[in-house]
Amino acid sequence: MPNSSSISEFLLLALADTRQLQLLHFWLLLGIYLAALLGNGLISTAVACDHRLHTPMYFFLLNLALLDLACISTTLPKAMANALWHTRHISYAGCAAQVFFLLFLLSAETFLLTIMSYDRYVAICKPLHYGTLMNSRTCATMAAAAWGTGVLYSLLHTANTFSIPLCQGNVVDQFFCEMAQVLKLSCSESDYLSEAGIIDFSLSLVFGCFVFIVVSYVQIFAAVLRIPSEQGRHKAFSMCLPHMFVVTLFVSTLMFAYLKPSSLSSPSLDLVVAVLYSVVPPTLNPLIYSMRNPELRDALRKLWEIPSHIRKY
Repeated sequence: MPNSSSISEFLLLALADTRQLQLLHFWLLLGIYLAALLGNGLISTAVACDHRLHTPMYFFLLNLALLDLACISTTLPKAMANALWHTRHISYAGCAAQVFFLLFLLSAETFLLTIMSYDRYVAICKPLHYGTLMNSRTCATMAAAAWGTGVLYSLLHTANTFSIPLCQGNVVDQFFCEMAQVLKLSCSESDYLSEAGIIDFSLSLVFGCFVFIVVSYVQIFAAVLRIPSEQGRHKAFSMCLPHMFVVTLFVSTLMFAYLKPSSLSSPSLDLVVAVLYSVVPPTLNPLIYSMRNPELRDALRKLWEIPSHIRKY
């Protein structure tokens, strides 16, 4: 079996065996990718252009949209190219780059979702202190911390993963280079268990973030139920429920992907779970936030009205 020094490329999971199904998968992935690009691009543009949306909540939503754009661009383009050109190959450097960027973006998104829950907690439970606690400098610092921590975490994990000797072939049972699948190719069980232990510790931090989010939302919902105005309660729930749905889907599928017992592991299940945490959230996030948020809908409507406004002149 080859060792890691002799591996120049990896073979990714083939999504289909026949040429017709490969082309069908290409067009399906292309549609999903374009929808994610359009949705997150519109949100980013709306928040950047509309001064009414220059608030902490929308600032963090802008960061989430940028992370989602980068996350889905890390996995789908290569999968589409492989389906279109009837190949499974990805270079060693390309595989390492996918692992690095995906770890960076997923970890940064976890931290950012935690920050967003804190922002909603302060806005609803401590509204009189919101301007002080969530000023522009504090928001920029927290966002930078999420991105910076994600880079550091990903750099350490990627360097450690690809320093482990790989001698179990070069076939990765996933449509992108997932760290858990790459680790299965390691020569030494002790190296695999060592990195797996680090992954478990990292997932415990993710779970800690999830607990923090849940506790925040318990207090938020308790405060919302005390609001006398039905309109006020509706507005508060419309801001919080989409975020809670996104967090639950993202964290639960991510943790299941890395913590599920080996007896449950199968190529089809691993594929579905990977899609649920790496493809579905970036695609659905813009829809969830825009449909439940009247201010964002108004900003998006103004973006569509700009061309007709220009034509008048």
